[in-house]
Amino acid sequence: MAPAGASAAAAPADMAPAAGAMAPITGTTYEVKMIGDGAGYRFEPANITIAAGDGVKFTMISGGPHNVAFDPAVVPAAAKTQLMANMPEQAGELSGKMMLNADESYTISFAGVPAGEYAYHCTPHLAMNMKGVITVK
Repeated sequence: MAPAGASAAAAPADMAPAAGAMAPITGTTYEVKMIGDGAGYRFEPANITIAAGDGVKFTMISGGPHNVAFDPAVVPAAAKTQLMANMPEQAGELSGKMMLNADESYTISFAGVPAGEYAYHCTPHLAMNMKGVITVK
């Protein structure tokens, strides 16, 4: 009986971190390609409009390394905590993992993220204007 009581006591503690956990994608997942070639460095499409609950899958096509990052100084405080929670494997604050190989991908959930415009960029290619905007309706 003691072990059962111990696991029951552990259950609420296990659930506590859920408040800052990644919110699941409940809508459509849109793909944005990350490209670096003779025409330059870019996201295709760079600007997209999605609904709350949708996700965006960034796929590395060529010209890496690439990542997706949001400027912490520009993201509204009301959105920052949830957006950070929805970005797995962060390399830094609001900065996704670095992708080195073709077909690698990185998906961000926009569930729980307030409506607004979220400018993003590729950190290694920011100086080459590799930027975009995700508008959450």
